[in-house]
Amino acid sequence: MQTAQVTSRTIAVEHVRITSSRPFAQVRAALEADIPQLDPSIMGLLASGDEEAVNYQDAHGPTLSIFLTREHGDLLAIVGRKRNAVQFEIGNPIIASKMTRHDLAASLYAPLRVALFETPEGETVFEYDKPSTLFGQIGDARITEVALFLDRELETALVRAAG
Repeated sequence: MQTAQVTSRTIAVEHVRITSSRPFAQVRAALEADIPQLDPSIMGLLASGDEEAVNYQDAHGPTLSIFLTREHGDLLAIVGRKRNAVQFEIGNPIIASKMTRHDLAASLYAPLRVALFETPEGETVFEYDKPSTLFGQIGDARITEVALFLDRELETALVRAAG
């Protein structure tokens, strides 16, 4: 007796590309200087249910944090072409909780993924999928409202780093 049911649907996602003539290392350094590494204590605050401490952190902490970086360019050493390419997971666990409390499907896209790489022509590029189009498929206005905020915050941070 089969109990699993598989469904699928096609969604529209807006893909964003931000290019810069600044060197890769300079853009990466600017992003990492502007967006701090995730403070792991925030996860503990959320897990503890300490609403007062979470509200304080939400009001006074960084809007976005870097959860993780993956040195994707290193993977190309296998073909003799190590490249400048890194994938960032960027977000905010408090903001994520403002979406996932309404629908846990939102956890699929939180934190957000951002690629930063150097093209063969020497251009530095950020690429990512627009949060409102990822989260918007869920169809909950409360989640979409938060995602629209993330659209603005993420683009602002990436444009600032790109110079």
